[in-house]
Amino acid sequence: MRILFLGDVVGMSGCSKIIKSLSSQIKMKKIDFVIVNGENADETGVGLTKEICQNLYSCGVNVITTGNHVWDQKNIMNFIEKENRLLRPQNLFEPAPGKGFEIFTIPTKVKIGVLNLMGNVFMKKCNDVFEVSKKFVDMYKLKRDYDFLVVDFHGEITSEKNAIGHFFDGKATLVVGTHTHIPTNDARVLKNGTAYQTDAGMCGDYDSVIGMNKENSINRFMKKDSVKHFPSQGEATLSGVIVDCDIKTGLAKKVNSYIFGGHLVNT
Repeated sequence: MRILFLGDVVGMSGCSKIIKSLSSQIKMKKIDFVIVNGENADETGVGLTKEICQNLYSCGVNVITTGNHVWDQKNIMNFIEKENRLLRPQNLFEPAPGKGFEIFTIPTKVKIGVLNLMGNVFMKKCNDVFEVSKKFVDMYKLKRDYDFLVVDFHGEITSEKNAIGHFFDGKATLVVGTHTHIPTNDARVLKNGTAYQTDAGMCGDYDSVIGMNKENSINRFMKKDSVKHFPSQGEATLSGVIVDCDIKTGLAKKVNSYIFGGHLVNT
């Protein structure tokens, strides 16, 4: 069993690369299940729409996770209520449209749980992520409720992501960070068998500032004339992780960072 997780899709550049390349990559890499964080996929670089979700599903994406920009395109609120393949962070203040956890059954009858969480440090206000995580692991168990569990932790700081990784070690197949858009070089299997990477990176143009136009971003930092952030439009790189899963234990056999196309290369 092999799962591909792709980090934050940024703008038209990231969407176009996925639509163009994902189907062939699934076949080449022998991928069984694909999860993508889509919270920046709109052409503005924030939020996503029903049309974007449908385009991602059509090229092989099984589940879309999100984060702090989930509501930036307001019409997504109605769609997420009806679409169980689109998740928002589990620890958003309730009531919130949609849900943050779902179990998906693939044609081979394997059950894959996907949990979307958001960090508390330097992020939009939400419920305590560790309290919510503790309630979750008390309620759900690996190999009882699902064969595999993937956790998307949408957070700003590496220490909080590290801590969540160790908290879920032995309880999840994969814990992977999103939100900061830069892939970290720390993909590994933790002591108790959970695959982990601090940040998956983004699916977007890396000739940019985290996916946004670099000249405009520099001007904003230097307090010069600038406009609202907008995505860079160059060729995108797909960034994420591939985890090989053990059906007997539900844990990871191995995990590798995944980088395809654009300005980055795997080393």
